[in-house]
Amino acid sequence: MLSHQTVWAAIDALAERYSLSASGLAKRAGLDSTAFNKSKRLSADGRPRWPSTESIAKIIVATGSSVDEFLTLLDGRGARSGGQASPRRAAVPMLGFAQAGAGGFFDDAGFPAGHGWDLVELPAQARDGAYALQVQGDSMLPLYRDGDVLIVEPSATIKRGDRVVVKITTGEVMAKIMSRRSADKIELTSLNPAHPMRSVPAKQLEWIARIVWASQ
Repeated sequence: MLSHQTVWAAIDALAERYSLSASGLAKRAGLDSTAFNKSKRLSADGRPRWPSTESIAKIIVATGSSVDEFLTLLDGRGARSGGQASPRRAAVPMLGFAQAGAGGFFDDAGFPAGHGWDLVELPAQARDGAYALQVQGDSMLPLYRDGDVLIVEPSATIKRGDRVVVKITTGEVMAKIMSRRSADKIELTSLNPAHPMRSVPAKQLEWIARIVWASQ
């Protein structure tokens, strides 16, 4: 049965699914940050105040979810038995390696930008700015297979031996192991032993970010 309580519960569940508070969800959707506060769900005289269909449409677009997903939460199927909420899942933007070399997908610091990203859910919280790259082809065997998803954090500290994603000025995006870094160059070991080590002059390096997780 559709009720005031179930509609608001579905909004709360959508916010939690995408690792947001109710106010964070409102702000992401371009609404007033207090729009979904519990104090706003009843009028001054105690009557139920319903969210508008426009507000619901905006939060669906803002999270990259779908009407079907929201209806699932509205129906209560997004929760565990016993009324406990589903485990919190972080949602991050995802792009294929083949597309990552094209312009417009990253800012100068290597953070996701522009349009054309998909959205993927993770089983754990991700830091702000994290994103996913999907492996395409067999150039990263034996560590990563075609279809594996790599979670990348541009703000993570990088040290020798870390697995990283690197973009250079030619537009090439590659996953490597950071072997050595100096003021004038960076040396990268290939994940696939059939590929040679790469030495990239510092002036050709657009950005480098650490791989923090992989779905394998």
